[in-house]
Amino acid sequence: MLIVDDSRSSLALLGSIVREVAGDNIDLCLNPLEALDRCDLYQYDIVLVDHIMPEMDGIAFTQALRACTRYRTVPIIMVTSDIDKAIRIEAIRVGANDFLTKPFDAIELKARMGNLLALRMAQVELADQAKHLAREVEKATAHLLAREEEIIWRLARAIEYRDGDTGEHVSRVATICQIIGEGLGLSPAQCRMIYLAAPLHDVGKIAIADAILSKPGKLSPDELARMRQHVTIGANILSNGDSELIQTAELIALRHHEKWDGTGYPDGLMGEAIPLEARIVALADVFDALCSERPYKRAWSLEEAYAEVSRCSGSHFDPACVAAFQSRWCEIRELMNQPEPLAISA
Repeated sequence: MLIVDDSRSSLALLGSIVREVAGDNIDLCLNPLEALDRCDLYQYDIVLVDHIMPEMDGIAFTQALRACTRYRTVPIIMVTSDIDKAIRIEAIRVGANDFLTKPFDAIELKARMGNLLALRMAQVELADQAKHLAREVEKATAHLLAREEEIIWRLARAIEYRDGDTGEHVSRVATICQIIGEGLGLSPAQCRMIYLAAPLHDVGKIAIADAILSKPGKLSPDELARMRQHVTIGANILSNGDSELIQTAELIALRHHEKWDGTGYPDGLMGEAIPLEARIVALADVFDALCSERPYKRAWSLEEAYAEVSRCSGSHFDPACVAAFQSRWCEIRELMNQPEPLAISA
């Protein structure tokens, strides 16, 4: 408890009475400005303040204290010899909870202090319970997100195995997407979202025949048309998702083969009509595919793939994404040169 009164005799009297309720957990202060400084350092549970003081009166003190977040709900009692209704209304307006009129009765003071102490204890208990519940909710939410992310990574790796890869492709694409997002100045939360959603960009390939996926030669027009259906199939698989992660993955699955100049599929979207997440994945996916050996092609060198991405700026790829890719090239090259398979982490 804190008691603020510019009169030494009054302060001593109040202190002696309040100690019968609160024990020795009391600070006495003659100067209201010094009292405010103490409130910055300590968390008091009740503040008793005199109304008439020379440097700052009780109303101004109460108003200043209520401006501090930690003291928004702490009980404040104002001691006053003035029974003017206007003064009391002003005191209530700035945040006083109760009044004591001089000369005060010791029994009344102890009763009021006891009631307000009980109120304060209830406030603290409720605040502790709220913090505990918030921590539990946070833990449960984190657990659910971790499970969602794990399922996504495992499904993505299964798709890659079926497509003739061992799963490193989706890991590299996800990481390159995160690097490009950072290069574009996206927030950490946005970069993380794209990183987690990108692995499902080819989920629709689960419905494409092995003969098409593994064909060593050029696809026929019919086979190419069937292969291109993987984007709409993937979007259908991911449609109507409740989580932002699945909704983002749906966008990417549907739009990652659209091209900046409008010559892509399935709908020939152009420029910024293509979701940014899909524009980022389009670049990362093509770059890593160029660097990977497939049944129908050799693996390009990093320099060749870099040159191709740069050449396709403004046609296949968003120029801003290409610029971000180029600005972070050292990190991407280091990633691609890792001798061991990249560890997948949710």
